[in-house]
Amino acid sequence: MISRKEYENAVVRTLGYFEKAGIVITDEEKTRIEIADFGLGRLEKEGLEILTYVNTERCCAKELVMFPGQTCCEHRHPDVNGRPGKEETFRCRYGEVYLYIEGVPARHIKATVPDAGAGAYTVFHEICLYPGEQFTLPPDTLHWFQAGPLGAIVSEFSTSSVDEADIFSDKNVQRETIIE
Repeated sequence: MISRKEYENAVVRTLGYFEKAGIVITDEEKTRIEIADFGLGRLEKEGLEILTYVNTERCCAKELVMFPGQTCCEHRHPDVNGRPGKEETFRCRYGEVYLYIEGVPARHIKATVPDAGAGAYTVFHEICLYPGEQFTLPPDTLHWFQAGPLGAIVSEFSTSSVDEADIFSDKNVQRETIIE
């Protein structure tokens, strides 16, 4: 749960990131920025700011804004109603982002793992993305990611997004943000 003031401040900061990166969004899009604290009440550490451009039965396009050191909690996109889970491509537009997936763990990761309890973060194969670089995740891939010291903007291009079906490793995560 976050306060109304915290929510409003996060929207203003998000707009500032779009401006710094030279990403123009419409006035209408500004009203649709989603602030996700994952129900943890630690937005600065575990959270995400999202602008969804389009989400149809076939495709989805979003901008993911992350404040410095902010982490999107470990999760995966499972099959939904007999259809494969979401395949997504992350393209770094601003800052740097550290993406973690299953595979050979990095010896020393760049991210700082949030203090979220046992089992919340379990994959540590590191992929560092800088502006202009991208990586595609197959459906049902366990992953998490964190912004570098300047924050980050990541464009996400994917098959249809059904966020409420995402499975998080931290059982305390709630996908819907509650504002006080």
